[in-house]
Amino acid sequence: MKTDERSICALCGHASNDKFIGGICPRCNLTYWKCGNCGFLVTAAASPDRCPSCSAQCEFKNVTCYTPECGGPDNIDPRL
Repeated sequence: MKTDERSICALCGHASNDKFIGGICPRCNLTYWKCGNCGFLVTAAASPDRCPSCSAQCEFKNVTCYTPECGGPDNIDPRL
């Protein structure tokens, strides 16, 4: 098994030997979303239509880290 195929949810700790389908944890169904305009982080099942921080209609990126090497208290993917 390759390390990059393993998924661990940063929110609930659920672990899987495979990648989560669609980047969503099958246990808690939540993920971290980052606003493309102001960088605000939202934890939700789906990205919001408008950012709660800057009130703009922004593109949100899934920035939850699902690989063991990310670690850290927030588990935000540093590549995004």
